[in-house]
Amino acid sequence: MSRINVKLDALEAMLYFWKATSEKEKVGEAYIADITQFDEMKPIYTENFTPEVAQKVLSAISNREILNTTSKTARKFWNNNMWMMEDLEYTDMMVAPLKTLNLDDMAQDLGEAQAVDVVFVPGHHDVAYVSPGKVTINFFRVKPDLMDPDVVTIEDIPLKKYITEKIREAL
Repeated sequence: MSRINVKLDALEAMLYFWKATSEKEKVGEAYIADITQFDEMKPIYTENFTPEVAQKVLSAISNREILNTTSKTARKFWNNNMWMMEDLEYTDMMVAPLKTLNLDDMAQDLGEAQAVDVVFVPGHHDVAYVSPGKVTINFFRVKPDLMDPDVVTIEDIPLKKYITEKIREAL
């Protein structure tokens, strides 16, 4: 039987960052640097959006500084993170279904013994990054329905269906 592992480490670290920063607490530079160095974050990095750029963005947010960059990707990352702090109740609605996500039924459908990691990270433009044995999903694309908290989508596709499609690409 296959195993599907849901990994939320980077997301959990960001939850602390968003809550502390929204409460006007200073988040230490070492903590921010650690987040940007998580292995789970690697898929979102490019030649122009490096861990150092992500750290600069998060540091500017924490220090309440204006982000001075012409990079569209850095600005998108800044906007996404600011959005999380504007409405922490909505952020919690986004996180709740991920914390209870059970993909055991999908693992049975995959057949032969394989392991796939499904990772949620704070991203920028792309919705998902797929590599062999790993699906990294941009947390900011998770959309809970405000009227029915049991309905959660990514790109207007039900959450589990979306994940299933991406897992199949990763195999």
